[in-house]
Amino acid sequence: MLICLHSVNAFAGNTETLKARVENMTGEQKEARYIEMKARVNEIKNMDRSNLSREERKALKTELKDMNKEARAMGRGGVYISFAGIIIIILLLIILL
Repeated sequence: MLICLHSVNAFAGNTETLKARVENMTGEQKEARYIEMKARVNEIKNMDRSNLSREERKALKTELKDMNKEARAMGRGGVYISFAGIIIIILLLIILL
């Protein structure tokens, strides 16, 4: 299990190299990596963490943070509209129609 943790931590790196590496990925590679990360997160969620040592829990937390950074760099976010933005759009529609 620790081998998996260290391999993912080494993969994360800093933000600039992470963005550059993600830009060089094809769509299929991004999708495959996303599925791999999603499976790992589910594995961690289903894991009994009460038996782990402090260092192992810290390594899991670091791994999850690194995967979160990588997922954000992949652009799997979405479009978020604030409440004020929605009100402005509704007012514009009322005025124009």
